[in-house]
Amino acid sequence: MRRFPMRPLAVLATVGTLVLTGCGTETGVPGGRVSGERTSGEQVAVDGAPVDGASAGRASGDRAGRTIRAQKVMQLTRTHQETGMTLLEGPVLDESGRLYVVDVTAPEGKPKVMRVDVRNKTFRAVSTEGRAACTSAQFSPYDGRLYLTDFAHGEIVSMAADGSDRRTFFSGEIDGAPMNPDDLAFDREGHLYISDSRGLSEGTAQGRVVRISRDGEHVDVLAQDLAAPNGISFDEEYRGLWFSELTENRISYLRLDARGKVTSRHTAIRVDGGIAQTDSIAVDADDNLYQGLHGRPAMAVYSRNGEHLATVELPARTTGLESATNVAITPGGTKAYMTVSGPGGGFLYTFDALAKGTRQSNGG
Repeated sequence: MRRFPMRPLAVLATVGTLVLTGCGTETGVPGGRVSGERTSGEQVAVDGAPVDGASAGRASGDRAGRTIRAQKVMQLTRTHQETGMTLLEGPVLDESGRLYVVDVTAPEGKPKVMRVDVRNKTFRAVSTEGRAACTSAQFSPYDGRLYLTDFAHGEIVSMAADGSDRRTFFSGEIDGAPMNPDDLAFDREGHLYISDSRGLSEGTAQGRVVRISRDGEHVDVLAQDLAAPNGISFDEEYRGLWFSELTENRISYLRLDARGKVTSRHTAIRVDGGIAQTDSIAVDADDNLYQGLHGRPAMAVYSRNGEHLATVELPARTTGLESATNVAITPGGTKAYMTVSGPGGGFLYTFDALAKGTRQSNGG
């Protein structure tokens, strides 16, 4: 989950306040409209107009690698009046190929988790629960439920795919300190690995990578003293975890043994982002890393050896969009869906990935 530099946690704090007040209407979208964001389960049509202008900023690797042009699929959200922004995250496809997306800053009563029909360009609200500030979504390989990180309240929640049977999977302190859970990844057995961005609001390196057993009973801190860890994903062979640190613009690799214990850790890739910062991570079947960027609506693609392979860009003269937060690549296929947000609203874009998608390129 990306943070706007001038007020990194203010928006999420606002979301928490709105939970208590229960207020909520939205402002319009310049150059487009979203027709009726309604209550959970009601289908709505989206017909936001294209946003044109010029993209700005530079990320690591513009010296090399090819450019992949993403194409707009649809607009999902507009700026919320209550929070002053919209921020799409956590794209994930279920076994039937249905796409789920979360809106981090959606106020109470507005869709926080959406199920998107990309063919018909419509979506349904799966959850409008007001308390959560959801920053990522993943389906568990163990129980098949949808798991969400609640950054503002330090919780991991789960629900059925239709939004019913909501449960708090994990809440509370770890080693005497609460979490700010950002992204998550599952291993093959269904144990959770969380990027904990603790310390972001203070600008201190207090972040952690945390492992939670699939029953929620056992918690281990795998790495600590990190600079706002954000993206997290296993490599294709589940030998280790890639994770990014938002305020250091670096991607590190955490090698694990068969029991999930750390055997080594090193900085793997340094991202020269300029005004952009490292966001969420996905990995395809060839072990290529797709690094989302906050502060620039683009995504950098690297090989496992750190070579810059490509940059995913929006069409020329696109404006009103500031961040490409995350991506889901269709398992077994190369069609990728990227969440992009900014003052112009929250959008879904698509592009052809460099290799086929797997669980490691689907959500988180």
